[in-house]
Amino acid sequence: MASASPPADALVIGGGAIGLAIAWRGAARGLAVTVVDPAPGRGASHAAAGMLTPVSELQYGEEALLRLNMDSADRYPAFAADLEAASGLPSGYRACGTLAVALDADDRAVLKELHAFQGRLGLASTWLTSRECRRLEPMLSPAVSGGLHVEGDHQIDNRRLVAALLAACERAGVVIVRRAVAELLASGGRATGVRLDDGTELGAGHVVLAAGCGSARLPGLPPGVIPAIRPVKGEILRLRVPEAYAPFLSRNVRAVVKGGSMYLVPRADGELVVGATEYEMDDTVVTAGGVYELLRDARELVPGISELPLIETYAGLRPGSPDNAPVIGATELPGLIAATGHYRHGILLTPVTADAVAGLLADETVPDVVRPWGPSRFGASGTRPSREVSYA
Repeated sequence: MASASPPADALVIGGGAIGLAIAWRGAARGLAVTVVDPAPGRGASHAAAGMLTPVSELQYGEEALLRLNMDSADRYPAFAADLEAASGLPSGYRACGTLAVALDADDRAVLKELHAFQGRLGLASTWLTSRECRRLEPMLSPAVSGGLHVEGDHQIDNRRLVAALLAACERAGVVIVRRAVAELLASGGRATGVRLDDGTELGAGHVVLAAGCGSARLPGLPPGVIPAIRPVKGEILRLRVPEAYAPFLSRNVRAVVKGGSMYLVPRADGELVVGATEYEMDDTVVTAGGVYELLRDARELVPGISELPLIETYAGLRPGSPDNAPVIGATELPGLIAATGHYRHGILLTPVTADAVAGLLADETVPDVVRPWGPSRFGASGTRPSREVSYA
C-alpha cells in the first residue's frame, strides 16, 4: 500500500515518556516527526512511580550507569520547566529529597554498606539515627533503626509528565498516529518506515525504536540489530491521603524490609504510590500476593497506611536489556536508532535520552555520557556486551 502521507524526518515507534520526549525535542529542532502508538502513555510510563533517585537507588555493579543517571537527573529542572512552558500543563516535578530507611539490624547493615559505597563514589548522603528519621517523617514506625537522607533525589509525577509531553508534541506539530506497528520497513539496506496494522505504510528519514519490551520483537527487524529486551513485571499501588491525614509523608521514602526493597512516593495532590514487585514475567495481571506483599511491608514501615483508601492496583512491564542498562544510539541498520531497555530508570533517563536521540536526528554529536550505551556494545549476537562498558 502507498504511504498515507509524505515521509517524515523521523518516525518514533512507541509513545511512552521517552518516545514522546524524543519527538518533542526533535520537533524543537525543526524536524517533522511522527509518533506511532495505539495508546500513547499507557505502557511502562503509566505504571511507574516517577522517582528521580540515582543516589538512593544505586546498586553494586552500576557505577558505570551512575554517570548517565546523574546527568539526566541534573537535566530535570530545566527539562520540566521547558515542558511546562511548551505544554501549558504541570509536569509534576518536585524537589523533595529521599529518605531511605531500614527496620531491623540486618536491613540497617545493608543500608550502612550502601552509605559507605555512596561515600566512596563521592555521592552526597547523610546517615540519620532512628530519631532523626522520625523527625523528618513522623509517620514512620518506631521500629525504624536508621536511614539515609539524600537531599538531591527527587520525583516527577509520571502520568502528568506523559500528559504534558503529549500536549507539547501536539502543539509542536508532531503527528500522533494511534495504531500498532505491524512491520519495520527497509529498502536498500536502510530503515525507511513502518507498515501499520491496517496496512498503511509510513515513510521516514529515520526510525526511532522506543517500544519498550516490544522493541526486539518487531517484525522486519534484522537479527542482532537490537539486543534481546525482556519484560520485567512490576505491580504498584496507589492510595489516597485524606486531608485529615495530610501531610502523611513529605518526601520519597525507600526502605529495606526483611532484605527486600520497596518505596513510597507522596504526590503533591494527596496520592501515595507504593511499589513495586519485580518478576521476570510477561503479563500485567495484578495478583493478590503482590498486593499483599506491598501492603504488608508498607504497613511495617508506616503503620498509618492501613487507614488510607486504596484507589488503584496496576502492573506494568519494565524493558530490561541483557545488562539491565539502556540501549541508546544508532544501530547497525542505517536509519534505525534505538531508545529502549531502560529497565528501572525509564522516567529518570527521559531527558538525557531525548536530548541525545533528538540530537542524532539533527546530525549532532552523541554526548560522551551517552556514547557507552549504544547497541553496538552487545556485538552481533545481541545477547551480552561484547566489551566492558567504560565509565569514562
